[in-house]
Amino acid sequence: MAKGKISKSKKLTGIERNLTSYADEEFSKYMRRAFLSSAGYDKEDLNRPVVGIVDTTSDYNTCHRQMPEMVNAVKRGVLEAGGLPLAFPTISLNEILIYPTTMLYRNLLAMETEEMITAQPMDSVVLLGGCDKTVPAQIMAATSANIPAVSVVAGPMMTGKWRGERLGACTDCRRMWTKYRAGEIDDDEIDEIDSSLVFTGGTCMVM
Repeated sequence: MAKGKISKSKKLTGIERNLTSYADEEFSKYMRRAFLSSAGYDKEDLNRPVVGIVDTTSDYNTCHRQMPEMVNAVKRGVLEAGGLPLAFPTISLNEILIYPTTMLYRNLLAMETEEMITAQPMDSVVLLGGCDKTVPAQIMAATSANIPAVSVVAGPMMTGKWRGERLGACTDCRRMWTKYRAGEIDDDEIDEIDSSLVFTGGTCMVM
C-alpha cells in the first residue's frame, strides 16, 4: 500500500478498532502507537488482540475489595493466551452506601459499560463484577455492544461466627437487628455482631 493511502477494505482489529477521528486513519493509528509506547507497549504488544477488562474497584464497594487482585489475575491469563489486556474503570455499585437504592443505577451502569466497550478498542471483554445489579448490567452492556464477553464474578463472601453461631450477610442482618430492637441483644453484643456479619470481600451470601 502506498504511503498515506488508506485501505477501506481491511477490517480493523486490536488497537486499531474504534479509531479516534482526526480525518486521517493512518495518523490516528500513529497517534495511538505513540501514546501507548509511553506505557511501555511495543509493536509486538500492539499487534495482539485487545481484551478489555471491566474494573469495578471502588473504596465505597467493600464487596469488590479483592477486585484489584482479580484484575491482575485476568491480565496474566490474557497475556499467557497471547492477548493484550487493558483494564478500564466503570461505575461500581454497592448495596449499602448508595442513595436511595442501588437498583436505581443498574441501567446507568449498563449504558456506561456499553459506551466504554464500543468507544475503546477491544476485540473482546472480560466483565468483572458481582451481585444482582452489576452482573446483569455488565451482561446487558456486552450483549448490546455485540462483542465476545466472559463474565467473572467476585463470588460470595465467607460466613462469619459470633459466639459459636454462623452468621451470613444479609440473611442474618435483619434477624439480628430485630433481636436488638426487641431487647434480646444489648449494645455490646450488636457491636460484636457488626464485625462478624461481613467477614470477607465478596457479595452477600444470602442464599
